[in-house]
Amino acid sequence: MDRRSIIKHAGIAGVLAAGAAPAVHAQAAIRWRLTSSFPKALDTIHGAADVFAKKVNEMSGGKFSVSVHAPGEIVPAFGIVDAVQQGTVEAGHTAPYYYFGKDDTFAMGTAIPFGLNSRQLTAWYYDGNGLKLFREFYDQYNIVNFPGGNTGAQMGGWFRKEIKTLADIKGLKMRIGGFAGKVMSRMGAVPQNIPGGEIYQALEKGTIDATEWIGPYDDEKLGFQKVAKNYYYPGWWEGGAQLDFYINKAAFNALSTENKAIVECAASHAHTTMQAMYDARNPVALKRLVANGAKLLPFPKAVMDEAYKQAMELYSELNNSNPHWKKIYADYSSFRKDQNLWFRFTEARFDSFMQAAKL
Repeated sequence: MDRRSIIKHAGIAGVLAAGAAPAVHAQAAIRWRLTSSFPKALDTIHGAADVFAKKVNEMSGGKFSVSVHAPGEIVPAFGIVDAVQQGTVEAGHTAPYYYFGKDDTFAMGTAIPFGLNSRQLTAWYYDGNGLKLFREFYDQYNIVNFPGGNTGAQMGGWFRKEIKTLADIKGLKMRIGGFAGKVMSRMGAVPQNIPGGEIYQALEKGTIDATEWIGPYDDEKLGFQKVAKNYYYPGWWEGGAQLDFYINKAAFNALSTENKAIVECAASHAHTTMQAMYDARNPVALKRLVANGAKLLPFPKAVMDEAYKQAMELYSELNNSNPHWKKIYADYSSFRKDQNLWFRFTEARFDSFMQAAKL
């Protein structure tokens, strides 16, 4: 070993012996605040933010921490876009379609009536053009987005009275999330956009006639079965509802390459974990709900057909009036067409057989 090598190794040994790491590894601790649109009681949908925060902490060795806040602790449930855009918080976990009032294009980030299912939406984001197109769209809001979970196909909700014909939709006051309310409104309903933590009281008091939320596991926790017994399926407005982590652009760009990768991986892990939780827990919860008196009913075909007709007409109108919508929907609808063709011969056929089989 030559003289320079001896000095070099002796120097490193001396630094380590003194208990100090080389300067290249010294990083200031990072502390982010993340606000959620969902009540803490829902360990599935709110829990995805907790999974994200836990993984960021673990992968960074505790040098990057994210505190998770319920609605109202920092900002209201539907105030996340403004809060992240303005830098009030570094991050948010929400359903993009809550903000369709700003631009209808937000809705495609979660779910639109008769849209992609959860697997198809994930494929569009990760291997299609979905993430690229939405990154371009969110840039005007100073937001960098990451997929943050999916509920899978949802139930159609809880109704005080049975829905037998299209006439039963007329005048129906229904809590229905975001953009789907536009289609229900065209069918004669009166949609209400109410945060998850406030729905039960509205249904109990008769302020609304019906509500949808997600599916059996969450619905049971929120207690809807106590005040409405007719449980409809499917939630045609949410064939696979995706959430997003919204990150303030300046806060994200300030991260090191390593920490950016940590955020991306933690979000991906939370995305997978959330749907796994729903898929594992919904079947057992549905059994309990039915055992306690819930009446499972399919939406009549006439209702489904009219909803589909109104949805397609709405999308055509938006293509003519909203350039942001037109750009993203063109790619989305093309992807959906190919996915439906593929799933027809594989997933749908396999699922249909298995659901009819005696297990």
